[in-house]
Amino acid sequence: MGTNGHPQAPYIEFKDVSKSFGDNHVLDHVSFNVMPKEMVCILGRSGVGKSVALHHIMGFMKPDSGRVIVAFEDITDFLEEDLERIRKKVTMVFQNGALFDSLTVRENVAFPLRERGELSEDQIFQIVDGLLEMVGVKEMRDLFPAELSTGMKRSVAIARALAAQPECVLYDEPTTMVDPLMAQLLGDLIKRLKLQLGLTSVVVTHDMRLAKKLADRIVFLHEAKVLFFGTYPEMEKCDEPIVQEFLKLDELSLEA
Repeated sequence: MGTNGHPQAPYIEFKDVSKSFGDNHVLDHVSFNVMPKEMVCILGRSGVGKSVALHHIMGFMKPDSGRVIVAFEDITDFLEEDLERIRKKVTMVFQNGALFDSLTVRENVAFPLRERGELSEDQIFQIVDGLLEMVGVKEMRDLFPAELSTGMKRSVAIARALAAQPECVLYDEPTTMVDPLMAQLLGDLIKRLKLQLGLTSVVVTHDMRLAKKLADRIVFLHEAKVLFFGTYPEMEKCDEPIVQEFLKLDELSLEA
């Protein structure tokens, strides 16, 4: 999994992207990029267009204006069959896990491997057990999603995303609605996977601690615009009042 001969080109890039739903401007001339093997966190309060940005990367939504580059290709005008090719390289871990309720944990993770149709059942189960061990839920392989906590479901969803052997993983609010210990474990897992597998990663979150732990760079969205794009140390020095307020609020919640 090289960089297709584009070592300096961004793997993902938003070029002046705008998106509205009626009168609601969700993304307003948004520009940022993600380099190969980099982890970028999209940070901001709820409802500022963070998840909408992920949906543009997956091609589920099209921008009203601007261009979206994914896996070094301009996907803005792609048809569904071209997007399917891109989605073999870029996969998303949805907030709700999006697991199949009627399948066990093991069967859920095996699903993308079976779809490819290239492996024997023995090979599939070896890979699945390895992935479940990697994300720390191997002993739960015979349980159904309804029997798992929210955090465990997220871990299984991450294992299933990795089964597709992607170059890039998008995480939508991975630590929302999980307890602080599980949030820490998920954060550690996401970081470890990036380092071990050389993945390009985008994490949407409003959790400053997670962003600080994971991000090579941070995109801070506020009222549909990018208020800040850079490293965490640069963010601490940013003189934008709303960015400073966000950092201070997080310090307060840490002390609480």
